[in-house]
This record gives sequence, structure tokens and C-alpha cells, in this order.
Amino acid sequence: MTTIICFDIGGSAIKGALATSPQAITPLGRVPTPLDDFAVFAEALRGVADEADPVAPIAISITGVVDPRTGRIKCANIPCIDGRTLAADLADLLGRPVHVANDADCFALAEAVAGAGRGENIVFGAILGTGVGGGLVIDGRIVNGAGGFAGEWGHGPVAATHAGTPPVAIPLFPCGCGQVGCVDTVGGARGVERLHQHLHGVALPSTAIVAAWEAGDAAAARTIECCIDLLAGPLALVLNVVGADIVPVGGGLSRSTRFIAALDAAVRKRILRQTEAPIVVQGLCTVEPGLIGAAILAGAQA
Repeated sequence: MTTIICFDIGGSAIKGALATSPQAITPLGRVPTPLDDFAVFAEALRGVADEADPVAPIAISITGVVDPRTGRIKCANIPCIDGRTLAADLADLLGRPVHVANDADCFALAEAVAGAGRGENIVFGAILGTGVGGGLVIDGRIVNGAGGFAGEWGHGPVAATHAGTPPVAIPLFPCGCGQVGCVDTVGGARGVERLHQHLHGVALPSTAIVAAWEAGDAAAARTIECCIDLLAGPLALVLNVVGADIVPVGGGLSRSTRFIAALDAAVRKRILRQTEAPIVVQGLCTVEPGLIGAAILAGAQA
């Protein structure tokens, strides 16, 4: 791999790194993300990149979806780039090659090449962070699909209306994508909080709910039971459709080993494939997987 300047860009911060291999990632610090002025956004990248290496290509892992046919990005969190042909526009301004990919795709690629999916043919990377996302990697290559939405299992009106044992009614919550009843509304950190509020009338952060569950709290246990029930069916369907060998999980909820083990057991009960070995596992690229995935992506396209 040649030297690559990598960026992991979210709505609040731009994190930079210099990569010479997937295992050799040197942090370059972080700067606030300019939200409303594209020229300022580009200059923020230039300042980090030029100081590190004046000619190396740039690889970006970013929130939002890039249409592989047009190169246009849909990114509500960063208005100044929404709708732009981001890679081409930045390449023109910065005078060097620029590669751009969705952050969940970069996570999946990092896990497929250098993490829990290493050596497997089909890797589905699942994100259980603020919301629910994912990316699909087959034979070491990201699968994008029309519109760039491949792997986005968190969206679509598929959430169950009852969950847990005994079953309890779950509303079809409105989703930020404009639909109702998406897995995203009940599956990530905000989903856990929403479920706990619905079931118990108590507003708590997801970290507190998970900690209470692990400590034996009955109310938290009911919330997590329902959450896993709501996640397991859609994720099992994804596995049946794509034939994934393994599902590395990233995001805040993945930090709970017990949560991932419970989700794995629930998913394996629902899929056609019969195996005693875990399929849903914690991701191994716990330090900046977006940067690692971006570096791998740019290296493959160089």
C-alpha cells in the first residue's frame, strides 16, 4: 500500500491519519467539521493533508450514502456537502486523488480485511451505534448497489409490532429517514432508550440501561430482551439473503460482550444455516475502523 491520507468525518469532527498499511495508521489529530461552507470544509482537509504529505491520495470514511453511479453524496448531517459529487469536487480543489465511502462500508471493509472477518468470503458488518447501519463485503470488495444503499438494514418498515416473552406491543416509531417502523428506531442506542421509555416510562441513557441489565435489573432486562428480539429477525433475514459467513458488530452497543452474545444466539435460532459457532461477533478493529477501511479502499483503487 502506498501512503494514504485518511479521514473519518462525522457531523462534529474530522479525524485524520496517515496510513502505510491497514496495520500502520498514524493519527493526525482532529478538527471540527465545517457544516455550512464547502470551501471551508475543503480547507480543513487541506490543512491536515498538506502538513502530512503534499501528494498522497486522500481516502474518506463519512456519514451519509454515496451513489456509486453518480458519485453524489446524501448527507443530512453536513449540509455543505449534501448533494455534491464529493470525491470529484474535493479532487479538483485539493489537487490530488480523493476516494469517498460510507462509514459503515469502511467499517465492514476493515473487519473483512484486518478484523473479525479476515479469511471469510462474505462479511456483513453491522453497526449498532446511535442508530443501525451496515455494509456488505464479498471477496474483499464493498458491495455498493444502485444508489449506494447496499447493507443499510436499519431502514425500511420491517420492525415487529410485538416483542419479548410474554409479547408486548411495540409502536411503529417514525424514523428520521421519513418512514415508519424502521429497525433503526428500536435497535441502536436511541432505540434502546426509546424502548425503555415506552416499556417503563423512564428516560435513561442507553449506557445506563445496558449497565443495569448486566447488573441484574429486571426492567432493563425486559428492555434488552425486546431490543434483541426486534433486531434478531431482520438481521437473520439479511444473513439468509446474503449468505454472510460472519457478522462483525461495531458501535456503542457492541462494547457489551453479553449483548452481542445474546444477539448472536437469537440470530442463530432464526437462520437456515445450522452452526454452533458464533456468527454475530464483536468487531476487532476497535481503534478507528473507519480510517482503516478508508485506507484499504484507497489502496485497492490506487
